[in-house]
Amino acid sequence: MTEAAMSSGTVVSVNLSERKTVRKTPGTHGTLVLDRGFEGDAHAGDWHRQVSLLALESIQSMVDKGLDVGPGDFAENITTSGIDLLALPVGSVVRIGDGVLLEISQIGKVCHTKCAIFYQAGDCVMPREGLFAVVRQAGDVETGDAVEVVSLGNGTCDRTPAEAIAEFEAEKAAEAAAKGEACAPASAATRLGE
Repeated sequence: MTEAAMSSGTVVSVNLSERKTVRKTPGTHGTLVLDRGFEGDAHAGDWHRQVSLLALESIQSMVDKGLDVGPGDFAENITTSGIDLLALPVGSVVRIGDGVLLEISQIGKVCHTKCAIFYQAGDCVMPREGLFAVVRQAGDVETGDAVEVVSLGNGTCDRTPAEAIAEFEAEKAAEAAAKGEACAPASAATRLGE
């Protein structure tokens, strides 16, 4: 693991929406409910993607491509800065603020329908660089809260269903085939640390 991932980062924005498939509204705080997600957020529920995280550095890569985007525009719940989220394997536990604990349950996702950002830029970072988590200890999240790695995962999370892994793996293989790549990128199993 990189030194950047072991150092602490910060919460830049807490983003919520009442509906799915829309950009989330950036804010300064939110309340996480145990094993559900953010109170009042459309993605909260009894599943493995209760909370989504995306690094401000990933958003900046889209700004560098000419897009006018910022926190919440990729429908992430928590925008972070200063911590290498992609260095965290599934099963890693992250503390936010004084007591919130999140366990990483998935890295990346399959986008069944391309979003407006994809059509504007021909790319979207959330499917590759977004992390999803389950709430292991509830509490409030505020902008400026520290984000710290408590423990590194072993590539598994008891809430991540096998079909989610298989779907992500199939999508990545299809993308690689469509691009005509001789060598496909790391499989979802590899990215999930299995």
